Amino acid sequence: MLRADQTLADLPALMLRGRLEKAETSAPEVAAACLDRIAAEDGTVGAFAFSDRAHVLAQAEEAEARRKSGRPIGPLNGIPVAIKDVIDTEDMPTERGTPLDAGRKPRHSASVVNRLKAAGAVVIGKTVTAELAFLTPGKTRNPRDKNRTPGGSSSGSAAAVAANMVPLAIGTQTNGSVIRPASFCGVVGFKPSFGLISRTGILPLAPPLDTVGVFARTIEDAALLTDAIAGGEEGDPDSTFAAAPRLLETALSKPPVKPDFAFVRSPAWDKAAAETKEGFEELAGVLGERCKAMDLPETYGECFKTLRTIMLAGMAHNLKRYEERGAEQLSPGLREALAEGRSVAAADYLAALDWRTAAAASLDQAFERYDALITPAAVGEAPLGLQSTGDPSFCTLWTLAGLPAVTLPLLEGPNGLPVGVQLIGRHGYDGRLLRTARWLMDFLANHDRTNTAADLATSGGRP
Repeated sequence: MLRADQTLADLPALMLRGRLEKAETSAPEVAAACLDRIAAEDGTVGAFAFSDRAHVLAQAEEAEARRKSGRPIGPLNGIPVAIKDVIDTEDMPTERGTPLDAGRKPRHSASVVNRLKAAGAVVIGKTVTAELAFLTPGKTRNPRDKNRTPGGSSSGSAAAVAANMVPLAIGTQTNGSVIRPASFCGVVGFKPSFGLISRTGILPLAPPLDTVGVFARTIEDAALLTDAIAGGEEGDPDSTFAAAPRLLETALSKPPVKPDFAFVRSPAWDKAAAETKEGFEELAGVLGERCKAMDLPETYGECFKTLRTIMLAGMAHNLKRYEERGAEQLSPGLREALAEGRSVAAADYLAALDWRTAAAASLDQAFERYDALITPAAVGEAPLGLQSTGDPSFCTLWTLAGLPAVTLPLLEGPNGLPVGVQLIGRHGYDGRLLRTARWLMDFLANHDRTNTAADLATSGGRP
């Protein structure tokens, strides 16, 4: 039952799917609830670049008709999903956060959009991206505190889920563009293994790094969405042709043994806020014997320079056409980045790719002993101001190595705002990572309940 202060827009995707399957609600009712929430909240949050109510409701009516027909339906039938505005949609504009693409209407939808529609999803709209998926912020504000950044570049996707405008959203990550905004906005963010999801029809920045990711309110919902969009395609040579990953099934299963974690301070540790460091030291203490500290060699500090080399060289190549069409309409920061990318020597670029391969192979050894590495998702709470999207340093090494990562809204900073706990898994073991993350959430929930009961017993039952 919904509480008096809830609507269908407040429910997670799996719960909505259950209600839809039992005909306890309808796809148009779910869509209308989300659209009403967008109408009420997006004027101040600014998560959406485009949403058309009539088009959304038409999709929902089609989903409802499929269900009523008795024919097999997809795993997302009638579930609203928002899409970052660097992902092509043939029936909606894709403007990529730049005036140079104002009014752009792609001829074809991206692979992930086609997979979403095949799964029966209702595409509720396009979410705001930082300029060309880099660093210059769009209009989005953090729903937790509208004076703070939501992160970037997948700012609108994270904010839309955090504000309960939509249960699921898709973003992209080239450094920290899924994990960081998910941490700042207090939702689950999942960046799968490099290559799990095709990027065909998505604005490329740096193909050795670019990864599609998802936002959700629960781990299970993140698994549900990723299952629906995973898969290779010939248009993306880095994508993997493999059997369906069955992430939801794995995430819902019980680990055969209790997981072991490695607490990794990572090369970015010195940048972390004091409260973040204290929170993670406490978390490691709560996990006890299940969590061991693991130090990384100093050479891993090269990850920041290495990723920057690969990313900016890739951007200089892939975004060159924007400079040629109207460099004066690009932000100063992006123009500087493109200029730096053009200066990267071929030998330095190839050396960076070699370093990336070596780092990934070396990190793989840690997973012989540990189920997941645990580290902050961001420096701390979302910083004040809207001029920056925040520091992605805690994501750099794992993105560079192509490892799956998930952030969980488990900690709070000094202002009561979320700080994500990031778990990193072995490449290709995405389901195991999500199962481990779910175990951690359950473990900490039980720990909190036990401590609360003990405190109440000590105080004679007084809160």
